Amino acid sequence: MPEQRKKKPEDLRSHRWYGVRDLRSFGHRSRAKQMGYGREDWAGKPVIAIVNTWSDINPCHSHFKQRVEEVKRGVWQAGGFPVELPAMSLSEPFVKPTTMLYRNMLAMETEELLRCHPVDGAVLLGGCDKTTPALLMGAFSMDLPAIFVPAGPMLRGNWRGETLGSGSDTWKYWAELRAGNIDEAAWEEIEDGIARSPGHCMTMGTASTMTSVAEALGLTLPGAASIPAADSNHSRMASRSGRRIVEMVWQDLKPSGILTAASFDNAITVDMALGGSTNAIVHIIAMARRAGIDLKIDRFDELSRLVPVIANIRPSGAYLMEDFYYAGGLRALLAEIKELLDLDRLTVNGRTLGENIAGAEIHDDDVIRRLSNPVSPAGSTAVLRGNLAPEGAVIKASAAERHLWQHTGPAVVFEDYNDMAARIDDPALPVTGESVLVLKNAGPLGGPGMPEWGQLPIPEKLLRQGVRDMVRISDARMSGTSYGTCVLHVSPESFTGGPLALVRDGDPIHLDVSARKLELQVDEAELARRRAEWTPPEPRYGRGYGAMFSRHVTQAHEGCDFDYLETGAGEPVPEPEIH
Repeated sequence: MPEQRKKKPEDLRSHRWYGVRDLRSFGHRSRAKQMGYGREDWAGKPVIAIVNTWSDINPCHSHFKQRVEEVKRGVWQAGGFPVELPAMSLSEPFVKPTTMLYRNMLAMETEELLRCHPVDGAVLLGGCDKTTPALLMGAFSMDLPAIFVPAGPMLRGNWRGETLGSGSDTWKYWAELRAGNIDEAAWEEIEDGIARSPGHCMTMGTASTMTSVAEALGLTLPGAASIPAADSNHSRMASRSGRRIVEMVWQDLKPSGILTAASFDNAITVDMALGGSTNAIVHIIAMARRAGIDLKIDRFDELSRLVPVIANIRPSGAYLMEDFYYAGGLRALLAEIKELLDLDRLTVNGRTLGENIAGAEIHDDDVIRRLSNPVSPAGSTAVLRGNLAPEGAVIKASAAERHLWQHTGPAVVFEDYNDMAARIDDPALPVTGESVLVLKNAGPLGGPGMPEWGQLPIPEKLLRQGVRDMVRISDARMSGTSYGTCVLHVSPESFTGGPLALVRDGDPIHLDVSARKLELQVDEAELARRRAEWTPPEPRYGRGYGAMFSRHVTQAHEGCDFDYLETGAGEPVPEPEIH
């Protein structure tokens, strides 16, 4: 049952706007009445911001117009006053060069929306890749009561009786088209059938990973992350979230009362058990630092060694998120790995994680495997180090060909994305299946924004020879729906003079996933000579948001947040004064 109220109406933050008997409050009340509201709508009630990342160009959130009304219904039912605050939508398929460039912008917008408006708590509507971490980062920094409503995965894709998964099957069939194994008519049919409903990617890409992370952190209602967007349970979850946030305001239950280092260990553990996106590492580090927790990249590797992959979901497995939901969803997975979790962590419903998963069952143990029969005996992601990545690099080992886990081959180097696009299918490219493809200048500053270019395409001439995977290395990210032996997030990035900048064609590169090694096998004297010859590139931006991004973004192993936004970076931002 909900706790007793800690706050009285006059303790509400919004009371300073609406409840005071002065000239400014007169203005606030009269302007609310201008919109058709009456005093009885807000007087003595928590004002709830619904931060909505809907837009006409975000297919993942196309149902949010309906969901926001369902959240409002719940807020009204619980005695609150809902106000919708639109925020930057960050549509993953359409924003160029990458939504990652703007994650911090949405985080700042969320924080400032909550700071400058007369609100007591927030419902955060997101799900498309960067919206989840961005909304939560902003909410952590503001630290008002907040609950997250995940967009939910779309329904399964379908083509000629085959089940299609977003992203993963795009890359798969694009390779088959380039290899000449399917024709343009089939490719167009796949385009028509791969995305059939509202919702984010239904593979275990960044979207499903991060909404599951949000639930593991205790920031959604139990089971919320697994519900398909088109399922009526999703609508009911939205209304329940609206009702719950009103209770949270009266109880003064804020992110700072929920999040601990153990909460983030739970999130990383769940990420590994799911076979989650490598992008989660960058986002979870940034989120932790907003919560005042100095999370290091090595913690992911420590937990990865202890946690098996038990979610049999593409790209690491065979099924999709709709199957995962029917098999018991995230609550069932959490129950299966409960011995690896801190079950005493508080969640937004006022109960502990252990209480929330009590009684959860697996209904299909091929979709959600038992610990005794994992998809992979170790977690999905490994952190690599060596002279090519002194601050770390990552690989989604569960989505890579096992025979490439230990490999040494000559580098084929592309100086940037345009160079790669121009030459990758050149028949004269000196490349074999043993080569190591290297992409430079694709990191946080070099991309800019660390785009999802890390799944470098297999050269067409190799595809026609039957090659479907090879070692690829970059300072970029890759889509969580991608697969292959792709080493990502090499840090420090090449644009800043990191060791990746020094790699040349033919240099031997050694990868050993089990030993966590990534080595450029070139002697130190030669590397020192190359370093002395290296010329820093010109900044990508001279003005605007891009210039701010370039001056303040941190490297991948630090979360790619702005250095001045992490908790402890300067004095706290003051609350607005009401005059």
